[in-house]
Amino acid sequence: MASVLLIEDDQRIRQLLATRLAERGHHVESTATAMDGVQKAVSGDVDIVVLDLGLPDVDGREALRMIRAVSEVPVIVATARDDQDEIVKIFDAGADDYVIKPYSTDHLEARIRALLRRATTVADSPTLTIGDLCIDPDAHEATLGGDRLDLSAKEFELLAYLAERPGKMIGKRELLAAVWRQPYGGADKTVDVHLSWLRKKLGETAAEPRYIHTRRGVGVKLVDPDS
Repeated sequence: MASVLLIEDDQRIRQLLATRLAERGHHVESTATAMDGVQKAVSGDVDIVVLDLGLPDVDGREALRMIRAVSEVPVIVATARDDQDEIVKIFDAGADDYVIKPYSTDHLEARIRALLRRATTVADSPTLTIGDLCIDPDAHEATLGGDRLDLSAKEFELLAYLAERPGKMIGKRELLAAVWRQPYGGADKTVDVHLSWLRKKLGETAAEPRYIHTRRGVGVKLVDPDS
């Protein structure tokens, strides 16, 4: 089972989740403030963080950025808003997944299990090389021509998923299910925005692609530009 940190200012929700996750065998720590949560999250003793956005001392997204500055611990964001612009901002800040309030303990635990499985799979993967692009899942790091790419957690996961399937055209539904854990669909805009950010960091554009190639209505693939 996992060591879970709950950062939630609502005492009733915090105590209920802590009790129910503990009953399922998880070790649970909880706190009501962002700054205390950030300190606990970066301690190295936490497997996964559940972070509420509406915190009393610091905005949840800012707390997430603080965590991401020093740690790659998986973070599930709890938000009351489900519009796509909000979700994109959450992922841009470094979230690995999200749940919409109100949510059940079973739903949250399913998300926790999925993230931990994904983290284990990625950690056991070999280094991936596509042209001058090198992806090291163990280090959670990618380089292009020897230069380290500054990728968010979700950008890295998307790039790694494509690199594990070089040359294969992958539909956006599959990417939403595999990378964003949205098996029943989501907004294509989420994928498009992250692909745009990846292209920029790879030094290419949609009009002049090198590594990332898309086909309207079909999907996207990662290729060696020299092959």
